[in-house]
Amino acid sequence: MSGIVKRFVPLMDRVLVQKVKVEAKTATGILLPESAKDAPNWAKVLAVGPGRRTKEGELLPMSVKVGDKVVIPEYGGMTLKFDNEDYHVFRDEDFMGIIEE
Repeated sequence: MSGIVKRFVPLMDRVLVQKVKVEAKTATGILLPESAKDAPNWAKVLAVGPGRRTKEGELLPMSVKVGDKVVIPEYGGMTLKFDNEDYHVFRDEDFMGIIEE
């Protein structure tokens, strides 16, 4: 993770994630061409904002934390590029679920 990513602090209920990269090789050692690799729809959470406020001013807690693996929508979010790496910012409510290990 680059230095700029460590310093990036999402605002409100936004979350910075990086998509999980697809293995270019199978378990048996066969190299896969680019066309055969499907991009997974999950990502690792790198930074989390403080949360959203209600009309009364209460802070609603975030449903994810740094280090979680989350299922993300195929489209949506905002793409950021730091040091030639792609990162994505989503709202907390956009995540479909958490992948437990």
